[in-house]
Amino acid sequence: MLENDLLLRTIAKETVERPPIWLMRQAGRILPEYRAIRGSLSGFVELVTTPHLAAEVTVQPVDILGVDAAIIFSDILVIPEAMGLPYQLIEKKGPYFPDTINTLEDVLKLEEGEIAAERLDYVFKALEHTKKLLAGRVPLIGFSGAPWTLFAYMVEGQSSKTFSKAKSFLYKEPKLAHTLMAKLTKTIIAYLKLKIKAGADVVQVFDSWAGMLNRELYNEYCIPYIQEIVNAITEVPVIVFSKGAYFAMDEINGLGADVTGLDWTMNIDEYRATYGVDKVVQGNLDPCVLYAQPDKVSAKAIDTINKFGSHHIFNLGHGVYPDTPLENVKTLINTVKAYKY
Repeated sequence: MLENDLLLRTIAKETVERPPIWLMRQAGRILPEYRAIRGSLSGFVELVTTPHLAAEVTVQPVDILGVDAAIIFSDILVIPEAMGLPYQLIEKKGPYFPDTINTLEDVLKLEEGEIAAERLDYVFKALEHTKKLLAGRVPLIGFSGAPWTLFAYMVEGQSSKTFSKAKSFLYKEPKLAHTLMAKLTKTIIAYLKLKIKAGADVVQVFDSWAGMLNRELYNEYCIPYIQEIVNAITEVPVIVFSKGAYFAMDEINGLGADVTGLDWTMNIDEYRATYGVDKVVQGNLDPCVLYAQPDKVSAKAIDTINKFGSHHIFNLGHGVYPDTPLENVKTLINTVKAYKY
């Protein structure tokens, strides 16, 4: 039994006293305690691959900020690495893949499914450590990148404003693109199931680069594979967050995921009018609101809750930015926790 099961009760559409709140990237540079640990290490990769430290920073937002859920501290790109495509994280530049996917041979060389997922033992150990530290206080969220988002990095080799290389691959090599998507999907499912076995109470699928595609491409290369993931994960609730995919909201809502994540571009009134007040949603406050004056932060939070009504998990429309004022983050969380339906 959890001391605070507000997130799970909201997902189950039970009557709750207020919306639960957690924030994407809540474990990170906004917290001095995180910066102290990170500063003592060689870099981000060491933190991700050291289970007791990953667990410690996962729990920090629960201890310091009082959020209603923890999300395991990790990286979406551990999956490509486990499949046989290693990456580097370059400070102030982001991820970089020395080798990229270009040919059928490149795709066939990749491991998939449980064989690949089981190589990520340090992630599962971090989940087990985290569960012990949480001691039943709040739920623990596990996550994975969606197939397209991982595909984009594996083909492009790094982050990009356009992901033109990855997108053009869909047009030039459609059959090969589907082959890679299928291998990624199989691995993601195995990975999430192992996370659940290690203690995850909820899982979230991040399609961070969904907005790079149009509706036609998203429906061909993304929806079928996310659907496969949603169908396969039956042990715990599933949140699907496709950033920038306003054009595919009909299809995303048709996936049958327990929760649909919304970024800040989605109009709340239009969403509720189109998809109903009973759909459980997560989001969609603009992260930049947290740079405003504290009274403005509180006002925007209350307005967001009022517009969504119940069946809403309070979160941002994307992750907390690193230089966000910590006091404003605390103001947001305290405002939501003080709200009464």
